[in-house]
Amino acid sequence: MEQPLPNIVIVGGGAGGLELATKLGHKLGKSRRANITLIDKNRTHIWKPLLHEVATGSLDTSIDGVAYSAHAAKHGFQFILGEFTALDTDTNTLTLKAQRGDHDKIILPERHIRFDTLVLAIGSISNDFNTPGVAQHCFFLDTQQQAERFQNALLNSFTRLHQADPNGENHLNIAIVGGGATGVELSAELIHVAKLLKLYGMAAITNAKFNIQLIEAGPRILPALPERIANSARRELQRLGIAVMEDTRITEATSDGFVTHTGQVLQADLMLWAAGVKVADFIAKLGCFELTRNNQIKVDNTLKAFGQHNIYVLGDAAACEQADGKFVPPRAQAAHQMASNLAKNILATMAGKPQKPFVYHDHGSLVNLARYSAVGSLMGNLTNNTMFIEGKMARLMYVSLYRMHQNAIHGPFKTVALWLAEKLLRIVRPKMKLH
Repeated sequence: MEQPLPNIVIVGGGAGGLELATKLGHKLGKSRRANITLIDKNRTHIWKPLLHEVATGSLDTSIDGVAYSAHAAKHGFQFILGEFTALDTDTNTLTLKAQRGDHDKIILPERHIRFDTLVLAIGSISNDFNTPGVAQHCFFLDTQQQAERFQNALLNSFTRLHQADPNGENHLNIAIVGGGATGVELSAELIHVAKLLKLYGMAAITNAKFNIQLIEAGPRILPALPERIANSARRELQRLGIAVMEDTRITEATSDGFVTHTGQVLQADLMLWAAGVKVADFIAKLGCFELTRNNQIKVDNTLKAFGQHNIYVLGDAAACEQADGKFVPPRAQAAHQMASNLAKNILATMAGKPQKPFVYHDHGSLVNLARYSAVGSLMGNLTNNTMFIEGKMARLMYVSLYRMHQNAIHGPFKTVALWLAEKLLRIVRPKMKLH
């Protein structure tokens, strides 16, 4: 009797999850050595570091997104649309909640998926630290839907500002909490799109009527990056007219704006929260894993969850301690490296060979300041010295990170074709999404 194929299930189609599904689909799925299944609650993939461009309309998801179902059919794996809600480690099954459509009509009932090997690549979400009013009044940039919701609100605000009485007191105030990469990049991107709107007839949007505040609780923005990068980024943001407020802790969000620890009210029409990350709270309710205080799942040096024999975790959801005692940072380059390592280890296990421990290599950090500039450091711990770069060179290196991700999921030929298509589309489409 023919043995059933092993079921390798990957939950989460972010950078790491999609790259892993693609690699295993090529190695195992196409040759029918295993069933590879990717599960995600969205139908399309957007590289998370680009969500701030989706939020401002600089990136059109209908053009730049990757449809999971089409990608799966081409690369040897199966895609299932669904949201992961429960896990039974005794029966090796996970549960997907019922899928509902318009008027709350059930499209798909609750489903149970069996696995032999499970990989959780569920990513992270913003951590509001239970600050009063944040969940009710703020936008977030954790998902494509949230980014598109902000972009719609942004367009409505720009329209109001443009069509308002020119003699009236009309301003657009945007406050962003969190001086990490997302907050810094979004601030610069907002200045960029405001200038683009003048090309499309919205000349009323002037610097005097458009204000951005970037609020950081710590002593400086970009706290996870070298101080030189933070200082360079701050200077560039201030040159663009952005108010950078450091050492400013938010204690409450209201319909009028943010309240600081000193009682000051920062008036804002649009409020966005990008301070801190955590894994979604439901993961703690599963009762299957050892967790950090931010709900990250603790894993060993092969990315296997502690206490589990067939469950792996990669990307932002993994708390992977390195030899120096530090944990792997929640970055796209870490998810990429984890996916590559785990793909090799799964293949090694199937071949009866030992697994190799995951070792994170810091290739540096880059922060993109829209079309104006970029700053960062290259090589990280690969050399004795870190090379600081900024300007056009840093901008080029930043763009290359996205091309590396495209190459990992599409291969070199399609990546070049996509690059050429983007160049051609710039001739015929608006420079930003206006709907």
